[in-house]
Amino acid sequence: MLSLFKKYPSVTTMELAELAKGNIRLLDVRTPSEYQGGHIAKAQNVPLNTIESYQASKDQPVYIICQSGMRSKQATRILSKKGVEAINVRGGMSQWHGLTKKGK
Repeated sequence: MLSLFKKYPSVTTMELAELAKGNIRLLDVRTPSEYQGGHIAKAQNVPLNTIESYQASKDQPVYIICQSGMRSKQATRILSKKGVEAINVRGGMSQWHGLTKKGK
């Protein structure tokens, strides 16, 4: 079976909004300019092209968001192969209705 079709864990943006009330690790894999244009306050910007070198601790899951869900799905796959519990946020920022902040 192709790993392209392997199912990785995912949550909706509504589920993420609930989870974000707690202490979660959230990565935004969009470009720095996209991130600065508006992101979830808890999100750390780790652009997709640098995700290979991201050092995630394996003690808690990492939620991954992008604009639409495609780049975050790629990042989820990459981090999962490194043994990280990575969870894709389906729909990405285009589906996010919560608060965002601009800048870094």
